Amino acid sequence: MMNLRRPAPPADPRAERERVRRALTWPLLGAVALITIHALQELAGGDWSVLGILPRDAVGFLGIFTSPLIHGSWGHLLANVPTLWVLGILTLYGFPNATRTAVPLIWLMGGLGVWLFGREGLHIGASGLTHGLMFFAVVVGIRRRDALSLTLTMIVLFLYGGMFWGVFPSVPGVSFEAHLFGGVVGAVCGWFLYRRDPFPVFERYDWEDEEPPEDDHQGDGDRPRPPPEDPAARQDRNHRD
Repeated sequence: MMNLRRPAPPADPRAERERVRRALTWPLLGAVALITIHALQELAGGDWSVLGILPRDAVGFLGIFTSPLIHGSWGHLLANVPTLWVLGILTLYGFPNATRTAVPLIWLMGGLGVWLFGREGLHIGASGLTHGLMFFAVVVGIRRRDALSLTLTMIVLFLYGGMFWGVFPSVPGVSFEAHLFGGVVGAVCGWFLYRRDPFPVFERYDWEDEEPPEDDHQGDGDRPRPPPEDPAARQDRNHRD
């Protein structure tokens, strides 16, 4: 059942400000870290794609931990960073506790899926994480069904609904496996973690606290009965029939 009532004002404004601050800070730090790593890669002049996931290879298994940090070009990086930043803000603000659990699960379990079932070749980039967060935000919003969660879900679908198609093989050289397994893990996290964050307290209206008026007629025997019909009127009606 959806609950679209307006949430009550936060009981502790300082806690609300801290929640907003964290939602803005951590995604920004993540975006800066990705840009810094790629800048160092460009300055060093080396090929860091060896840090990606190489499916079913013992050394390539380590790429599960490092592959989201590595990008093949500035274009590849800029295709992921803005999306990751926006999705990080929305999910950390709307579902902070669930998101802090979901992100490492999407990172590690999504990477494990690529290592087990991905095509031969190195898989790099943070697109698995972005797809995981998008699917997570949609599913957790549907599961919670309060006004804030549904609003965030609609924003995510409006901005990034086209990412659903990214889980299918379409563009050569793009790791749809990372999108697919990241999305699956994100959806599973949304399904099971939606209760990690407290549900909003809704504002009560004055009329909700009013007691219903007492019924003056407590039993069937006390109900008012219609007045008896006039015999002359009844006889006249019988003649007309």
